[in-house]
Amino acid sequence: MHSWSLLQQASPGCMACSERWQVSQSATKARSSGDGHASVAVGITPPAPMTIGPIPLSLYVHLPWCIKKCPYCDFNSHAQVGDLPEKAYIDALIGDLEDALPLIWGRSFISVFLGGGTPNLFSPESIGLLLDAIRARIRLLPGAEVTIEANPGAAQQGQFEALRSAGVTRLSLGVQSFDSNLLKAIGRVHDGTQALDAARAAVEVFERVNLDLMYGLPGQDLGQAQLDLETALAIGPGHVSRYQLTLEPNTLFSSVPPVLPEEDDIWEMQSCGDTLLAASDYERYEVSAYARAGQVSQHNTNYWTFGDYLGIGAGSHSKLTLPERGVIRQTVLRRPEDFMQAVSARPTAARNRLPQLHCPLNSCSMPFAWSTVCPAPSMCSALVSLWSRSLRLLGRRKCGD
Repeated sequence: MHSWSLLQQASPGCMACSERWQVSQSATKARSSGDGHASVAVGITPPAPMTIGPIPLSLYVHLPWCIKKCPYCDFNSHAQVGDLPEKAYIDALIGDLEDALPLIWGRSFISVFLGGGTPNLFSPESIGLLLDAIRARIRLLPGAEVTIEANPGAAQQGQFEALRSAGVTRLSLGVQSFDSNLLKAIGRVHDGTQALDAARAAVEVFERVNLDLMYGLPGQDLGQAQLDLETALAIGPGHVSRYQLTLEPNTLFSSVPPVLPEEDDIWEMQSCGDTLLAASDYERYEVSAYARAGQVSQHNTNYWTFGDYLGIGAGSHSKLTLPERGVIRQTVLRRPEDFMQAVSARPTAARNRLPQLHCPLNSCSMPFAWSTVCPAPSMCSALVSLWSRSLRLLGRRKCGD
């Protein structure tokens, strides 16, 4: 494949990519003269062939049920009502995967991520059956990362050990805070003690653990935000994800917004947290993810470097690169009931009832992506650097002032 065919997908939002795209378009139009012989417009050098390595591929599996819908959550998650249809949903996931197999024949997966929702509402036995079915149908690379999200409020004695035995290699625990009052303010189902117990159990069982934390919570001050982070770091996870609470459309908090800290106070929570994480040897490798050496998430990294991913399950998304077709995107039916019914009736129904989107998108449209897949690496890297410096200049106070 030649570079001009790749650059036709470049985003005009990146200046260097846009300029190269315009030149490549001119070169492409001039490639054939009227007599059918190749020619090149004067002053334009045809792009040299570009060698692109295999695009990494990940699998995302969506398990959509929660004990209760959090008031800030805009994910495709649904409060559990009655018994969880574990078998029916696992069967539907397998059917959805089988339907998608022609899109990924011959390719290997670097990671599997079971997200939600609250995936640890499913029994370890069901998770084991699902992972066995996945391994029987796709090829996982040696050392492939297999992550499951978990909620401390749904954790049970021995559950983490059973998940490890089922084939999970990494646990991502939605702590959010260790302060019971703050957890109550954001509608979480667990308290501080449950968060602490679950986090400690996680690092005892798994070598690779992520703890999710939030800041900018209703009634939170800098001292409380720092205490949450200090508590998490004392437990010793290899990875921390730290998010500012935002009020998203179509959530309860968007309709009945809580009183949040002032913007300057939230900025101080972020900047002081960044300082503490850096001092504790956690490297920030994307907007909200921090990792110690050897603990960077393969799955996160694949998203941020514009790798491919196949999504199965209600409301999941896929981005796949196909020979001769370029990048395609798919969306699966959102409601779990519709998804299960569609797969049961005809496996292709869940995946094909919504259109495949042919998306002329590349890494230049993502301001935080690495430059390794950018047609103009130096420019994209410079934009990321400029963005980072701009954030630092916004700080009006030093940590602790």
